[in-house]
Amino acid sequence: MYIDSQGRLALAVNQNSFAATYGIVPAVELSYRGPDADSEEDGKHASREIRMKWRSLEEKSDGFDFRPLREIYAERKELIVKYVPAETQAVHAAAVSELKARNLAAGSLAVGDRAPAFDLTDQNGQILRSADLLARGRMVLLFIRGRWCPFCVGQMEAMNVVLPLLENAGASVVAISPQTVKQSYFMHDQHKLRFPLLSDAGNNVARAFGLTYRVPPAQEAVYRRAFVNLPFTNGDDSWELPVPATFVVERDGRILFASANEDYTERPEPREIVEVVYRG
Repeated sequence: MYIDSQGRLALAVNQNSFAATYGIVPAVELSYRGPDADSEEDGKHASREIRMKWRSLEEKSDGFDFRPLREIYAERKELIVKYVPAETQAVHAAAVSELKARNLAAGSLAVGDRAPAFDLTDQNGQILRSADLLARGRMVLLFIRGRWCPFCVGQMEAMNVVLPLLENAGASVVAISPQTVKQSYFMHDQHKLRFPLLSDAGNNVARAFGLTYRVPPAQEAVYRRAFVNLPFTNGDDSWELPVPATFVVERDGRILFASANEDYTERPEPREIVEVVYRG
C-alpha cells in the first residue's frame, strides 16, 4: 500500500479476492501497473493494483453529469447492492440506523440559528475566514466526510455544475471536511473542483454545528479492511466524522437553509440550494 505521485492510495492485492471480500472494485479505478512496468502490457505481468479513488467526471468521456443528484446516487447504490457483500451492507445500514435513533441530525443547527464563525485552511494552505465570505454575500456550507466517500464525491461534482449560478447571485460555496489539507488538495485537483475545500482538523467547526459522531466499531472494522484509513486521511486517531450537511448562511450569519442527514447516501439537490440562494 502506498500513495502514488498523484496522491492516490494504491494497493497491490489480488483483484478477485479483494472484490469478493469488500466489493470495492466497481467503485474504483483499476490499473495494471506494476512497480517495474514500463508499459501497460508489461504491467499486466506485474502486481495488479486497485486505486482507491473515484474517477472525476472530467476524467470520463462524457464530461459533466447534469442529471439530478438523486439519479447519480441511485446508480451508485445499485452498484453497491450488486457488488458489496450483504454483510458489509448490513454493517453500514446498522450504523445509519444507530445515528438516526440518536436523532443526531435533529440536534444540529437549524434555520434561524447563528452559524459559528470559522477560520480554516483551504486545499492550498491559505486561511479562509467565514467573515470575509459573508462580507461578499451569502455562503453555502457543505460538510462532507472525505474524498474516500463516493457520495461526497458525487455531491461535490454536482455542486461544481451549479457553481456559476450561485456565484452570479453573489454567493460563495465552501466544503468542510476533517481530512488533512493534503487530502483536500488531492480531492480538489482530481475532481477539478472550483470552490474551496477546507480542512476542519479535529472536527471543531463540525462540532459547533452539532454534526459530529464517532464511527461505530463494526463500521470501523469494515473501513479498516477496505483500507479507508481515517487516522491517515484525517490526521488523528479519533475515528470521528461529521454527519453530511448543507447550510445556506445569510450575510448577517443567520442560517437560511439547513439539511443534515445521518444517511450519508442522501443529500439535498443542488437545484434546491440554488433556489434558496436566489429566493432568500
